Amino acid sequence: MKLTDWINLATLGIALLILWQFRQIVLLIFAAVVITIALNSLVRFFSRVYGWPRERSVLVTGALVLLGGVIFLGLVLPLFVSQFQELLLLTPKGFEKLGGWFDAFQASPPEWFPEQDLRMLPGLPELLRQAASIGSTVFGNFLAFFSSSVAIVLQVLLLVILALMMLANPQAYRRLLLRLFPSNYRRRADEILTKCEKSLMFWLGGVALSSMFVATLSFTGLVLLGVPYAFAHAVLAGLFNFIPNLGPTLSAVFPVFVALLQSPGKALAVIALYVLIQNVESYWFSPMVMQKQVSLLPAATLISQIFFATFLGPLGLILALPLAVICKTWVEEAWIIDVLDRGDNSVSGDIGSGAEELEPGSGLPERTLVSED
Repeated sequence: MKLTDWINLATLGIALLILWQFRQIVLLIFAAVVITIALNSLVRFFSRVYGWPRERSVLVTGALVLLGGVIFLGLVLPLFVSQFQELLLLTPKGFEKLGGWFDAFQASPPEWFPEQDLRMLPGLPELLRQAASIGSTVFGNFLAFFSSSVAIVLQVLLLVILALMMLANPQAYRRLLLRLFPSNYRRRADEILTKCEKSLMFWLGGVALSSMFVATLSFTGLVLLGVPYAFAHAVLAGLFNFIPNLGPTLSAVFPVFVALLQSPGKALAVIALYVLIQNVESYWFSPMVMQKQVSLLPAATLISQIFFATFLGPLGLILALPLAVICKTWVEEAWIIDVLDRGDNSVSGDIGSGAEELEPGSGLPERTLVSED
């Protein structure tokens, strides 16, 4: 390798190290880009259907976002917070009641239960009691919960503001991003960014409809079963549905333990309800509404969740699937198609000329951060 190659490699390593130090901010920016893509689809809809100029479409979209935020903060959030706070109080009691049932089971086991298996149970009630103690300590602090909620709301507001700023002038952000690529690869990088946008839109639209479907069925089923705080449970089920594999399991914890306070039969009915909802969503509803969704193997989805959650924390877990979609698109396009299938020489000859194509009036058509057509 030449000296310049070593310098470029060292510069790339330093840049990656700096990005790693600010990874949480980078994740927030990525989340803002995902929101921008979603809002831009609404802008394109107004421009296409009503023939409005982009500026008016952006203003109407921003007004709708503001109206939706006011409705959510004024009507939905207070009901959810009040029910969720009471829900957090009841969950440790569910742990305690479950531990008591195990104590009773151990004291007088049924005749059909093997005696050698009974010896394996003594640690379980104690483990449940410890879990209940931890739950009481964690969930009982309403002040910490309220502060965390405020921080989450502020982060969401920051994301929306960043998304609206990007939506107002996306061309500058896209050109800035393209300048990070080598001059002979910028046209091809522009095409890959467009494919990433389409992939994210397919995923975002599909998972939003799926979450609404899961929340509606959860609310209806829990009301019919007579489980308290059905609205909070349904909102949690819809939100956790954005996290595949792990989300549905997490969303079932709270309603199961609340139902456990009423009767074991009702808790089993809630488990059966959530299993039924997830099977209907996974095998019927999702394939129907996500025909164009980027397909990821189940094992790849789970591996991406573990990877991003381990290295990027809770926010990485939430954004694991869109990050996996972006990584999949770039690996397929930039590595498999451009390098493995064609070879390095053909890539340089196919993707166009130099940096001057980024300037207005050149051969590369001007694009936004997200495409406007």
